[in-house]
Amino acid sequence: MLVTDAQIHVWEVDRPDRPWPQTPRNRPQREGGFSAAEAVAAMDGAGVARAVIVPPTWIGEDNSTAIEAVEAYPGRFAIMGRFDPDAPDAPGRLTRWKQQPGMLGIRLTFNARPTLSQLDDGSLEWFWSACEREQVPLMMLLRGQPEKVQPIAERHPDLTIILDHMALDLDHEGSLRAWDSVGRLIELAQHPRVFVKVSSVPNFSAEPYPHRDVHPSLRRLYDAYGARRLFWGSDITRLHGSYIDCRRLFTEGLDFLTSEDREWIMGRALSQTLGWAE
Repeated sequence: MLVTDAQIHVWEVDRPDRPWPQTPRNRPQREGGFSAAEAVAAMDGAGVARAVIVPPTWIGEDNSTAIEAVEAYPGRFAIMGRFDPDAPDAPGRLTRWKQQPGMLGIRLTFNARPTLSQLDDGSLEWFWSACEREQVPLMMLLRGQPEKVQPIAERHPDLTIILDHMALDLDHEGSLRAWDSVGRLIELAQHPRVFVKVSSVPNFSAEPYPHRDVHPSLRRLYDAYGARRLFWGSDITRLHGSYIDCRRLFTEGLDFLTSEDREWIMGRALSQTLGWAE
């Protein structure tokens, strides 16, 4: 089984030649950054072969550190990069986006540019159309509001949309209240190009490993989406509990999964969807 982590952050500290934005953004998940070398060591220790880097919000729209990680560790990393659809050169950059080393698509967090309000005001319609045309997959962090994707998926049936952290409310981590939006997430399963990252699952449990309190919700997602539309991930720098246990939940726990299901969820589904050759 080729285990692939669908989400990790890699970043450096703020420095003069690569400064962070001065406008307020979310705080780093830990002091001192998290290097590609540290990520590889953690992955090796947990039996994770490779990982998708999603550059964090606090560094701005600069994907340089992620690209350097891809180049330094061939075969270990790919990237879902940060992108500002409001930038003057955005249309041209988008046509060349996947020509960058390791770049498989774009990740949108909506706590910087673009903003969450732009999901409703029509200003991103050109962007959805261009990503659909150029076959640029999108990861989205929607924090308890998966229904925001419904009209986009309806208008753009060939656009690949991946919902981070099951589109759960990060403000209610450690509580089953975070799962209140699961029913709305399940409604999106009717759209075949909508996928779900079952990432950071321990963070949304009120119990220690094996996190039995969240098994019923995970079963609902599995029944709705199937193993080929679910991507395992850790978000290791903010993960509650150990990296190994986060992996074991899907490779050994969850008795409703078959061995084939585990292979799809642990990497094959993501690799196939994003075009990252195994």
